[in-house]
Amino acid sequence: MAKIKVNGETVEVDADGATPLLWVLREDLGLTGAKYGCGIAYCGACTVHVNGEPQRSCVVPLDAITDTDEIVTIEGLSKDGSHPVQKAWIDLDVPQCGYCQTGMIMSAAALLARNPKPTDQDIDAAMTNICRCGTYNRVRAGIHKAAGNKA
Repeated sequence: MAKIKVNGETVEVDADGATPLLWVLREDLGLTGAKYGCGIAYCGACTVHVNGEPQRSCVVPLDAITDTDEIVTIEGLSKDGSHPVQKAWIDLDVPQCGYCQTGMIMSAAALLARNPKPTDQDIDAAMTNICRCGTYNRVRAGIHKAAGNKA
């Protein structure tokens, strides 16, 4: 049994220490917002925050998480979709298929937490998530809107 803190709540999970955090979140805790995309930390569909930093949860083993680490998933970003990034995504119709968007939102929220007024270059450097639909320009516009940079 391992104790982890997810979305402000300490929970016990019965999983092997080598199990990727993504599978613990999805299968053991029913938090299916983080998606499986590649399994090698490349695409970013599985992005969650660990201690405020975006992490590709498909390659983070449960053993790497301590009971003092704070894990936040898309389900814990806001209870009602009121996070500025979530609101901007809706206002600008950022996603097409939407599969990658929870990871995009989590990466964007982490960027804005450490850099509240990012430039296009800052956004391009921080947003390494892959979107098969190619919504990168709308992602950039959504981040600027959430930051209050553009309407």
